[in-house]
Amino acid sequence: MKKYNIAIVGTSGAVGQELLKVLYERNFPIAELVLFGSSRSAGSKYTFRGKEYTVKELCHNDDFKGIDIAFTSAGAGVSKEYAADITKFGAVMIDNSKAFRLEDDVPLVVPECNAEDALIHPRGIIANPNCTTIMMVVALMPIEQLSHITRIHIASYQSASGAGAAAMAELQQQYKETVENKPVTVNKFAYQLAYNLIPHIDDFLDSGYTREEQKMYDETQKILHSDVRCSAMCVRVPALRSHSEAIWIETERPLSVEEVQNALRNAPGVTLQDDPAQKQYPMPLFTAGKDDVYVGRVRKDIANDNGIVLWLSSDQIRKGAALNAVQIAEYLIKA
Repeated sequence: MKKYNIAIVGTSGAVGQELLKVLYERNFPIAELVLFGSSRSAGSKYTFRGKEYTVKELCHNDDFKGIDIAFTSAGAGVSKEYAADITKFGAVMIDNSKAFRLEDDVPLVVPECNAEDALIHPRGIIANPNCTTIMMVVALMPIEQLSHITRIHIASYQSASGAGAAAMAELQQQYKETVENKPVTVNKFAYQLAYNLIPHIDDFLDSGYTREEQKMYDETQKILHSDVRCSAMCVRVPALRSHSEAIWIETERPLSVEEVQNALRNAPGVTLQDDPAQKQYPMPLFTAGKDDVYVGRVRKDIANDNGIVLWLSSDQIRKGAALNAVQIAEYLIKA
């Protein structure tokens, strides 16, 4: 089997660490591995497949010469600044930031939905969608194949991990401080998240929506090659890891619950967990660390004859970021 030279940019972050884990677990064929980070994380050491690797500082130089695939997860600013350095010798950059997602000459890919889009990447860049979009479209695709989806309303329940490893640590710290009647540390969110909900993720737009909510509209259309309209309300919740979503879907023709359940049951990347009588439904406590998007509570929308309602939960660091990126790379090397 051919092996590939792989780079990770942003190794020390939550997604960078998950990338290492996913590459190991899926036995990705790696010849050489090069780890990059900021000046702050340069010199850090990580063990992969029994070998110790030292993080190199990301610089404007020729360090990416010989790299086949580079996974970048260090923020949009870093991705934009270093994209030319990363791709100039032929490396394919699979980017986890928002930097290039909506650019016409950069494919936005969820392998269960539009894997073939990854094959045409004229700039050498493939974008990973936003985590909330990824898990939603994985569940929507089998329904879209039954009948075209015309409208989506979604409420997301997004865990602290969506804001990174430091945010997860802050949530744990906040719970401890609250119980001990100490002043609560608030750095990563607009307000205390422990024992609270915050209906505000990313910046607000003039429309009253946030950028996080607008992303779901724009990215869903691009991934599904569809005119579907998506109205989202994104909420930060005090769960540690895994996002959840309540979704109302309108299709061109009425679909039965059984049709939808069967489609989801047989869909790649989906686990149907839908037995309310036995209290079986997806929850972030149990989907954390899992690969699939877990779907349950499938039912007819009693306010819309052509509507279906469902609930899902998925690990957004894994399928919502690292796993999706690695699956793109797996598709590329097999194509």
